[in-house]
Amino acid sequence: MQSSLLRTDEELLEIYNRHVDTVYRVCYMYMKNKPDTEDMVQNTFIRLMRDKTVFQGDEHEKAWLIRTASNLCKDHLKSWWSQKTVGIDSATQLESEQAFTVDETLEKVLSLPQKLKTVVYLYYYEGYSTGEIARMLGKNESTVRGYLHKSRKLLKLNMEGDFV
Repeated sequence: MQSSLLRTDEELLEIYNRHVDTVYRVCYMYMKNKPDTEDMVQNTFIRLMRDKTVFQGDEHEKAWLIRTASNLCKDHLKSWWSQKTVGIDSATQLESEQAFTVDETLEKVLSLPQKLKTVVYLYYYEGYSTGEIARMLGKNESTVRGYLHKSRKLLKLNMEGDFV
């Protein structure tokens, strides 16, 4: 593929259509509401239009979009504006607004600390290996496995508490 400054509208549309659902789900994990999620998805694809990265294939393209979306969401949540307005935990979730179904298990995953829920989502919901996740997030593979281990323990405790 050519450098992205030379990407045609058709190429950008193809990339968008291939990956918009994944980017939306990743952004929703961070933002927890539809309007902010849509903003971050838009910002991710705007970043793609401006970027000169040459992708080696669909998986590289998808990994770049996931990492970019994740970083944009983190940056937004760290911003002064985000911290002084509605916090992420107080955002309301309206069932009719969600682009995908949030079941009880996904709600528990979304309640995990940020670094843990990203890894769990990419591993269990998107099907990435720990090595792929490590490369996407710029972490050691052992760190990703540690996050998964800790997440499983937290989820187990959380789910067992529901049955008592």
